[in-house]
Amino acid sequence: MFDHAYGSYMKHAYPADELMPLSCKGRVRGQEPNRGDIDDSLGKFSLTLIDTLDTLVVLNKLEEFEEAVRKAVSDVRFDNDVVVSVFETNIRVLGGLLGGHVMADLLKQRGEKMQWYHDELLHMAVELGHRLLPAFNTTSGLPFPKVNLRYGIVNPLSRTGTESDTCTACAGTMILEFAALSRLSGESVFEEHARKALDVLWERRQKGSDLVGTVINIHNGEWVRRESGVGAGIDSYYEYLMKAYILLGDHVFLQRFNTHYSAIMKYISQPPLLLNVHMHNPTVGVRSWMDSLLAFFPGLQVLRGDLKPAIETHEMLYQVTKQHKFLPEAFTTEFRVHWGQHLLRPEFAESTYYLYKATGDPYYLRVGQSIVEKLNTYARVPCGFAAVQDEDTSVSHDEDLFTHSCPSMETLFPNNPSFAKTIRDGYKYLTGVGRALHSLPVREIELPLHDNGIEPMEFLKSMGISLTSLKEMTLGDPTTQKGVYRVRIVAEVGATPEEEAVVPHVVQLISPPFLGRTVLTAGPAKFGMDLTKQEHGVKGSIVKVSPYTACGPVDNAAELKGRIALVLRGDCMFAAKARWLQQTGAIGVIFIDHREGSNSDETPLFQMVGDGDSTEDITLPLVFLFSREGAVLTAALEEHHNVDVLLLPKERQLGYDKMEEPISMNIKLLLTQEGEMEEISAGGPTLQFVLENEEVFSKEELIGSEQQDGRTQPCSADSSQSLNSNAGPET
Repeated sequence: MFDHAYGSYMKHAYPADELMPLSCKGRVRGQEPNRGDIDDSLGKFSLTLIDTLDTLVVLNKLEEFEEAVRKAVSDVRFDNDVVVSVFETNIRVLGGLLGGHVMADLLKQRGEKMQWYHDELLHMAVELGHRLLPAFNTTSGLPFPKVNLRYGIVNPLSRTGTESDTCTACAGTMILEFAALSRLSGESVFEEHARKALDVLWERRQKGSDLVGTVINIHNGEWVRRESGVGAGIDSYYEYLMKAYILLGDHVFLQRFNTHYSAIMKYISQPPLLLNVHMHNPTVGVRSWMDSLLAFFPGLQVLRGDLKPAIETHEMLYQVTKQHKFLPEAFTTEFRVHWGQHLLRPEFAESTYYLYKATGDPYYLRVGQSIVEKLNTYARVPCGFAAVQDEDTSVSHDEDLFTHSCPSMETLFPNNPSFAKTIRDGYKYLTGVGRALHSLPVREIELPLHDNGIEPMEFLKSMGISLTSLKEMTLGDPTTQKGVYRVRIVAEVGATPEEEAVVPHVVQLISPPFLGRTVLTAGPAKFGMDLTKQEHGVKGSIVKVSPYTACGPVDNAAELKGRIALVLRGDCMFAAKARWLQQTGAIGVIFIDHREGSNSDETPLFQMVGDGDSTEDITLPLVFLFSREGAVLTAALEEHHNVDVLLLPKERQLGYDKMEEPISMNIKLLLTQEGEMEEISAGGPTLQFVLENEEVFSKEELIGSEQQDGRTQPCSADSSQSLNSNAGPET
């Protein structure tokens, strides 16, 4: 992939800044239609060549690296009358020069290559650094967002310097390159300016919440946009604080990062979501969508050593990529597309890399494989890789892929693959609702087997599988068998694999004129009060919550005390809504789906799950109605004003005749030395446990059968097919 992209750039685009992969030519600023701010990364300095230098060494392409350095030294000049982004030029050009210099110096010291090299890239970096310094000529110390490489800021010919504000990331993403430049060159001025900018951002944080905003005035330090999150506009500010501590060893950066991180986890993190809030009023959310740049955050959490939330958020992002092929540029809390483009961003791949290095779990190798396969399938074109325009995978504009290499830092965490899996399992069906009986992927488990069969029996029982001996079956020579068991799993259609069957609940209208005759099918929750243990269910009058989504303080709290709350799904997690409503004194909650037309006849029930944190504090009974059933309930409330309902499992509803039974399937477990799948009864899928040498159980394979009633066809959390977008733990 790299050879295809880099070779296309060198053949069709060099010395231009970027390759246009659809037209197979270079993008030269001023010669192509203006794309707005995105063109500010182009400075007529062979951007892609410089940005790729250290990647060539990482990939052990030393001949190509030496040739690329020679080209950069002989061809690239910075005395260009062009206005560039200070942020982009710093991280890609200055960073590329410094990375290339370090690699060249290393190879020279080893005597392998580059014996002719005499710090030429470092001299170029110093020159570029001085051309960026005029941007810091502000009263606050925060840099202008743009600078003219030839004329700076104040010169009348500069065509810049009139800007009044910049983004937090733009001002706070200078320290790594500027500090490295100072340490390598001996000129302290670069690091001093970068530190000053970080000091201003730290001092201007909201002291009550310890959060920063998205846009700040570069002259007086006042916040222009007070929205706070971890995505676009702020992302790399947090990243550079942590990495500045790693690079420079200055505990000031770690202390600041930890302070911000605690605030993020308190206010912004709603596992597995990361939602923007007001920095001055952080309990209030500001939008119901997330942008793709926040995909870097799980990797940053790994660097900090906070694995659990990193795994949770990464799994959420992976499920979104499976639903939409790529991670959309922005997506809603319902995991629908908000902005449909995919610009070949590396953040999700980087977080995947960090999690693999931290956990050793091969699951993340499979995630990486899926990224590669989708890039080759949907983004690869004859002259490189092109950005994806929309969900129909049409390609439109040009964006480089290969210049963003994966980090190579080893992280020191226990190598325990099962740890990550136990956390991921709760998010397998985050983006899908039609959770029918699916085929499952093969998973490897080590299980010692003994002749008496006790250990495998105990292991299977711990998984919730009951075992009975099969005594009257012809399965070959019985002396060759280590043990044969029958496994019977009762699973309702719509139940999730590896989860208990969904127990249907109901909302039964019992006040006049309904008198129990109107019964609405409802889904349960995996947290809150267990209605299956309440003999008579929970009875109460219903009240519509204001605001209807209940993602914050409730306006009609007094009305809800002692009653059952009606609340609309969306904008935040089920658990968050439940906590707000529990504070009002409500005695139950009925969630109503916000997707118009959804109904229990066409969509299998699912269980609502929590937000990734402990939900033991939630004690209310919670049920979920699809839109059509919810409309019946709200219409009844509007017409009769006082409606009493009963929340309880379906089998306990008043007048229930118990004619409907769960659909079940029989699974049989066969332990053999030969490992051949045998049909030991008619119908049903089969489990086979294979005995390897030294009597170690090697693989478990579950083959699911399609349901005969035409419901959802098999899919799995590790399959490449998209999951249905109308379910999951919540939004």
